[in-house]
Amino acid sequence: MREAISQAIWEEMERDERVFIMGEEVGVWGGTYAVTKGFYDHFGSKRVRDTPIAEAAIVGGGIGAAMVGMRPIAELMTINFAFVAMDHIVNQAAKMRYMFGGQMSVPLVIRAVGGGGRQLGATHSQTPDVIFAHFPGLKVVAPGTPYDAKGLLKSAIRSDDPVMFIEHSTLYQTRGEVPEDEYTVPIGKSKIQRPGKDVTIVTYSKMLDISTKAADQLAKEGIEAEIVDLRSLRPLDMDPVLESFRKTNRAVIVEEGWRSYGVGSEISSRIYEEAFDYVDAPIKRVAQTEVPLPYNQALEQSALPQVEDVVKAVKEVL
Repeated sequence: MREAISQAIWEEMERDERVFIMGEEVGVWGGTYAVTKGFYDHFGSKRVRDTPIAEAAIVGGGIGAAMVGMRPIAELMTINFAFVAMDHIVNQAAKMRYMFGGQMSVPLVIRAVGGGGRQLGATHSQTPDVIFAHFPGLKVVAPGTPYDAKGLLKSAIRSDDPVMFIEHSTLYQTRGEVPEDEYTVPIGKSKIQRPGKDVTIVTYSKMLDISTKAADQLAKEGIEAEIVDLRSLRPLDMDPVLESFRKTNRAVIVEEGWRSYGVGSEISSRIYEEAFDYVDAPIKRVAQTEVPLPYNQALEQSALPQVEDVVKAVKEVL
């Protein structure tokens, strides 16, 4: 996935000279996760800009550049630091085009690393995706495969609206097929990643991997789970979810964030509202234990959703 994301940025910078990247250590160092390694030497310091440790300055500068015609990619070393730039993200980037009647747009991509599992402590391991998805005007994308990461990032860079592009910290080593030919993946389109007939699992990002492993385990017991990958949280595409649920009549929603007020709450509410007549069992939600994520490796893993949690939830709804 690291290479897929890197390719997407490189190709878009080659394609459009208005695209540039800015952030902490994206230049000489090549990025915290080596995504922009080699960019500085190829594109130069004007298009690969190392910034101070100041997220409000990174996002604010990106908004200004976007308003005057550039297509900046603002990299935040972790999504936890986005809270420092919250006013810029939700009060300016998300609302500017609407408040000025379309006279200007903000084609800004904010790349942010989220999620737990790397022993980075409670303040560096959060999954606050749903917070950003709450605000109209801001697109929120969180891919779970290398193919989707590259295609969605290219679409995000070409979008005239601001996009929060969330990359999970433990997915950079994930392998998958990525075409050599040019392609994009539309933002706001869910995808059935695995067909099945017995239960619908709705998920996204890192939890796609966890859900797939759970489905493999369930398949050994004759249970065929269908997995719907949201890929984008705003716009939220419920059509594949509802189509799958009307077939299976049972659903488990798997997210890494906390259960209360989370993505699972929204998905289950919409299923109950729009497909109530098809409900054969209460919808189950699998999520992170509601504590600040521990640093200790064993405690951290016990707080995060695991394969066995998904398997248990599926068996309960069946």
